[in-house]
Amino acid sequence: MSGDARASAGSNFVPRTRPGPSPYPPQTRPGAAAPADHAATPPGGQPGWTGTGGRHSVARAHSVAALENVAYRAQVTWERRYVRLLILFDAAACVVAAGLAFFVRFGDLVDFETKPVSIKPYILMTVLLPVAWVLAMSLNRAYESRFLGGGSEEFRRVVNAAARFTAALAIISYATKAEIARSYVLIAFPAATLLSVAGRVIGRGILHRMRRAGRCLHRVLVVGAGESAATLVRLAQRDPTSGWSVVGVVLDRSPGRHSHDRPERSGFDLLGVPIVGTSETLHTAITATHATTVAICPQMDGETLRRVLWTLEGSDVDVLVSSALTDVTGPRISIRPVAGLPLLHIEEPELSGTRRVMKGVFDRCVAGTVILLFLPVLLGLGIAVRLTSRGPALFKQIRVGRGGEHFTMFKFRSMYVDAEARKAELESRNERAEGLLFKMRDDPRITRVGKFLRKWSLDELPQLINVLNGSMSLVGPRPPLPSEVARYEDDVHRRLMVKPGLTGLWQISGRSDLEWDESVRLDLRYVENWSLAMDFVILWRTVFAVLRREGAY
Repeated sequence: MSGDARASAGSNFVPRTRPGPSPYPPQTRPGAAAPADHAATPPGGQPGWTGTGGRHSVARAHSVAALENVAYRAQVTWERRYVRLLILFDAAACVVAAGLAFFVRFGDLVDFETKPVSIKPYILMTVLLPVAWVLAMSLNRAYESRFLGGGSEEFRRVVNAAARFTAALAIISYATKAEIARSYVLIAFPAATLLSVAGRVIGRGILHRMRRAGRCLHRVLVVGAGESAATLVRLAQRDPTSGWSVVGVVLDRSPGRHSHDRPERSGFDLLGVPIVGTSETLHTAITATHATTVAICPQMDGETLRRVLWTLEGSDVDVLVSSALTDVTGPRISIRPVAGLPLLHIEEPELSGTRRVMKGVFDRCVAGTVILLFLPVLLGLGIAVRLTSRGPALFKQIRVGRGGEHFTMFKFRSMYVDAEARKAELESRNERAEGLLFKMRDDPRITRVGKFLRKWSLDELPQLINVLNGSMSLVGPRPPLPSEVARYEDDVHRRLMVKPGLTGLWQISGRSDLEWDESVRLDLRYVENWSLAMDFVILWRTVFAVLRREGAY
């Protein structure tokens, strides 16, 4: 798709109306005659509006009614079932935690006749606690579909609900002078929190597996045009675990106002997504495609956006507005009302301060502990490398770290000692078209033991030494070579604002299978939005990425 396609949305976006089968009912097909409910267009040229600017009209009421007829949209069957599964997990987690706390604290008091007063209240609490736990989760909106299936907000709400529930119980206990065994509370509530989070992880794994199989998807209608809409479609198609199935594109302006938009039309055709109408016929497009979600691109003007939102009022359609700041997410973004306008406040990326110090302490503690615990394994792998091929066990290479400083990175040697000398003769077989990296699936320079090490990412374990000496971090961008940095464009240099990592977003998103632009985008996204919570999530997902062995060669 051409870079200036966004400015050329015109007649070529008119939905196809040539004779032949159509995926839309005749009464809702984009480009066909409008239903009787929308036949009258009031002054101003916008259906569903009054000439004096009033919001409500007969046309709008009928359009909302048409959308409401698609009853399965917002809370479809799979969403209800998934929420029930999470409720079951949370209740089971609290049952296990409460039972564990009861038997740890009162397991030796089995004679209920001798201690009826001290034990019976805890029996009742153990029975009622799961119900109260699920209610606390619900009050904290931990079961709302918008938070489920992706991101860290789901886990944050679970932890917040647990903390608030514990605080409320403490206040009630103090106000009523009820004596609750502290050991019971100290066991039950942390255990319930951990088990609830574990249940959410299991539930998300099940959901992602079903989404990869083409099930449990949101039917998404993209509203917009140009490169921003195409980018949104491509991102949705690239990550099936997001749960987005793009069923069509709705133009944010009427067709026929511009020319030269055939390249843009062709771009959507290549993505396999049909153009199903314009913002003026959004209600018919939703009905025809059975869309459950509308995703609006950032270039839409405020007037058109207001009309779209008013059209969807009362329809239960999920409305998402894409930000032009595609790589800025999480706590850096907040809404700040100024003079009645909701403005986005963007915090600077946190590149120093207390959290950065905590990250460094955590990195070194974990690296030191892992090295001590797995020292026999590391020694065994080093001996295997030495015995099966000529050369040292460790491979040392100069890489570029934070601020452009060079450091020596350690890895287990997985290639023959003459690998660099043989690289020139293999350049023509480089599978990375952009040329900044050299990757081959069947590289003849890799030793037999090296293939095993790379398959399970064991060759990277010596980088824990780099983490321990402070030149690397557990999580961060991929450590680049000086030759790569010399060819960086200006924006890519932002990768060097943080320490490179033993793992990162590139590691859990495909590794060597990623295109260069995609790996850069992931690294910059980490730099812009890093947090300790994100590091923990990446470390957790790294375990599964290693087990799947995707892109490991």
